[in-house]
Amino acid sequence: MDPKILLFIIFLVLLLLRVPIGIALGASAIFIIWNQSLGMSVLAPNFFSGIAKFPLLAIPFFILAGVIMEKADIARRIIHLAKLIVGPINGGLAIVTVVTAMFWGAVSGSGPATTAALGTILIPGMVAAKYHREFAASVVSISSGLAIVIPPSIAFIVYGVITNTSVPALFAAGILPGLVMGGFLIIAVFLISLKRGYKGERWGRLKEIALAFKDAFWGLMTPVVILGGIYGGIFTPTEAAAVAIFYGLFVGFFVYRTLTWSSFFQLMVDSVVISSVVMMVVTLAGIFSWVASAIGVIDATTHFMLSLSKNPHVILILANVVILIAGMFLDAISIYYVFLPIFVPIMMHFGWDPIWFGVVMTVNLAIGQVTPPVAVNLYVGANISGSSLEDIAREAIPLIIAAVVALLVISFLPSLSLYLPKLWKLY
Repeated sequence: MDPKILLFIIFLVLLLLRVPIGIALGASAIFIIWNQSLGMSVLAPNFFSGIAKFPLLAIPFFILAGVIMEKADIARRIIHLAKLIVGPINGGLAIVTVVTAMFWGAVSGSGPATTAALGTILIPGMVAAKYHREFAASVVSISSGLAIVIPPSIAFIVYGVITNTSVPALFAAGILPGLVMGGFLIIAVFLISLKRGYKGERWGRLKEIALAFKDAFWGLMTPVVILGGIYGGIFTPTEAAAVAIFYGLFVGFFVYRTLTWSSFFQLMVDSVVISSVVMMVVTLAGIFSWVASAIGVIDATTHFMLSLSKNPHVILILANVVILIAGMFLDAISIYYVFLPIFVPIMMHFGWDPIWFGVVMTVNLAIGQVTPPVAVNLYVGANISGSSLEDIAREAIPLIIAAVVALLVISFLPSLSLYLPKLWKLY
């Protein structure tokens, strides 16, 4: 059998057997290496080269920083402030969810982590305010996808490493598209809330807002410290992740006093577990990508896509469709490693800007986090809410449509992604 076909048959069979995606990628690749006599000795250097990159060091650091911020009770303070500001607008609490998710994206960098951090507070809060439980879970889940678009983003770090693209420039490029996507989600939740009669809460009095702002101040300063340091030239994204850890510990131990030494040990354990899973996927997906290249899958797929049309807009739409479908089955990191080797030659062929395409691809993957069957954010939202994945997915459909409209705007307006990187002279 053709090794190209065999590689994907084994991978798909393992997925159907509910083998974790990372293991499925690695096992299918290792079988082809053995079957085609490519040399098992390539595994060790591939494992090493897959993770021995300085920018990737930011991933476990940002994961640890996000866990610290969650345990430091920062999310609850920010949500309280947002509720007082939004007031009695229809769907006020749902709008607060989207706004808080946009902010939390500048703290966490991970969709599932953001869903967990915000969902435990906002889903019960919306249910108490007479929102449908499934709608509440869907709003939290899809809004949390903004965490991989708004910097700092683990997804952008991986993209930057694979394509050798500036991570600070990618971070800057994600800001406006993240706000645009958040804006479309706000419009969608407002219209749904207006139709269903979901009422907002009262306006906060000026004194209440001032006190809530004071209480949330140190949490609100987190993205200022991280992004301000990067764009101010004070430290690199990797160093910024380390700074975020110490800032979070300072806030948790000495300002809010919500962290203890016993909780510190547990959050270290949690972050190590999450980081280990992510880095294992990075290494195994890297091996899969190498094997796919070695047996000619990459070249064949690239040539096939380019043969379909000479119109760059048609190929761009096709690329979006491919990534959206892939997002239904694979996690973001795996998609980068599997599909970027195919898309990089296409980018070069049409002269597409890699910064802009990185944003387009990442927005696709943010949507993929809520499209079944592999909808990681929805799984977390379902566990928190106690609702079925199917019911939450049904409620998420209008929000996914809003996100896809935002994706089209971002795809066909490259200046939206490139404005800030050019303004700040990052490339």
